[in-house]
Amino acid sequence: MITTGLSRRRVILATAGTMLALLLAALDQTIVGTAIPRIVADLNGLDRLAWVTTAYLVTSTTMTPIAGKLGDLFGRKPFLLVGMIGFVAASALCGLSQDMTQLIVARGVQGIFGGVLFATVFTVIGDLFPPSQRGRTAGLFGAVFGLSSIIGPTTGGFITDHFSWRWVFEVNIPVGLIAVAVVSIGLPYVKSKASWRDIDFWGALTLAAGIVPLLVALSITRDHAWTSPEVTGLLALAVLMLAAFIFVEGRVEHPIVPLHLFKNSTFSVSMIVGFLTAFGMFGSILFTPLVFQGVLGISATNSGALITPMMAGLLGASTATGFVMQRIKRYRYLGTVGVVVMIFGMWLLSQITPTVPAWHVVADLIVVGFGLGITFPLYLTAVQTALPREYLGVASSQIQFWRNLGGTVGSAILGAVLANRLPGYITTQVTQLHIPPQVLASFPKGNANAILDPTTLAKLPAAFVAAIRLALSDTLHDIYLFAGAVLVLALIATVFMKEVPLTGARAGMAFDAPPVEEAEPEAEERVVVGA
Repeated sequence: MITTGLSRRRVILATAGTMLALLLAALDQTIVGTAIPRIVADLNGLDRLAWVTTAYLVTSTTMTPIAGKLGDLFGRKPFLLVGMIGFVAASALCGLSQDMTQLIVARGVQGIFGGVLFATVFTVIGDLFPPSQRGRTAGLFGAVFGLSSIIGPTTGGFITDHFSWRWVFEVNIPVGLIAVAVVSIGLPYVKSKASWRDIDFWGALTLAAGIVPLLVALSITRDHAWTSPEVTGLLALAVLMLAAFIFVEGRVEHPIVPLHLFKNSTFSVSMIVGFLTAFGMFGSILFTPLVFQGVLGISATNSGALITPMMAGLLGASTATGFVMQRIKRYRYLGTVGVVVMIFGMWLLSQITPTVPAWHVVADLIVVGFGLGITFPLYLTAVQTALPREYLGVASSQIQFWRNLGGTVGSAILGAVLANRLPGYITTQVTQLHIPPQVLASFPKGNANAILDPTTLAKLPAAFVAAIRLALSDTLHDIYLFAGAVLVLALIATVFMKEVPLTGARAGMAFDAPPVEEAEPEAEERVVVGA
């Protein structure tokens, strides 16, 4: 264990610094959204607005598995420090951007270092704590992740209104510097025998060449048809390069993703559940503003505040699960319970109509957040415990990678459901009103943004607005049921996971993996204090 000989003070410092690093990366994903309108007004880049988010998503997701493997080879501390320093520097560049192109490039660079942070922070849990304590610590880290979602939008709005949108990025600088100082003092450095020759360069290249076009293709489905040349061309390139990645990974000594790990049911089930639950999570988060603003007619400001309780449910469940799972024998069924709760929450959301009170929707979101929160620490701890120590970074980063991928795929597919179903439902509802054709023709039937625009709605007859709200609720009914059906697959997967003991030493792998050369005790155990 890396904590051999470490004082309680060092462990606390290392944990606190790592939590600050997680807060730094997670907060940036939620704090920027509220500043987007002001950024567009200042930089005049509405046509490229989506790329502010897409650039960060693509680079961070691509970098996560690569950084996880590099951490296994060379130790966690260097990458955690490089990730934080690079993230802070990129944040400064974002705040100094003078046009949209500069901001998009800076966000892409920021995403690279964000991927390093996400790959590293959860791995440190496995370095610092024995299996019996990881569930509790993972729950606390999940709480930090949930906390960022709660305070991010409010903090971003306050900073934007009282200072400048540029400070939404630059606020990362003081937080990052504190985190760097704490990690430098608290987190030990473990010497490694690895060299640059052990890096899987071809694997990294083919993985990036496959993931980047895949994520870009899924992201541009917002304004391109799935059958368009742009989308199909990018997807074809992604398939080709990911096939090359699989070919490469089976033939190198230190692959970024050792394919034989998927023979371990704990590992493979955790990846599947992470992917599918992220699909469902985005089904609730991404389309909930449409519920509040489009179906219930609540203002954008108030609707943002009403989403917060979902993250409160996630925070509470994540913390509680970390404490509970080490006290029960069949802890894998906690994941089953969590997914069942999420499915029930999706069904509740699918029943929403324009006459439902806002508190009902808030309660439904708490249910979804509670179910999701149960899965966060459970599968991270199980995977870290099931695999040998040399795969700790790979295991932890793969969970984050598959969650990111599931969220991206879910956003694209559920967005396609919205675009395909909404026009038909609007036509069905409006034709029953016998409104003159010229009024109907003036409204963009498939444009969800128009439904949320108070100026557009104010020009329409009240009966027409009511019909639109009904049509949107019918569409969201289908979306939530579809997300729930995907979660049923996750539910089935949960029962196939095999538990590994969380007390005592790590269990052996559940398959015949290639022998791994053991490091000498002094190279594996020795802590270089003050490094």
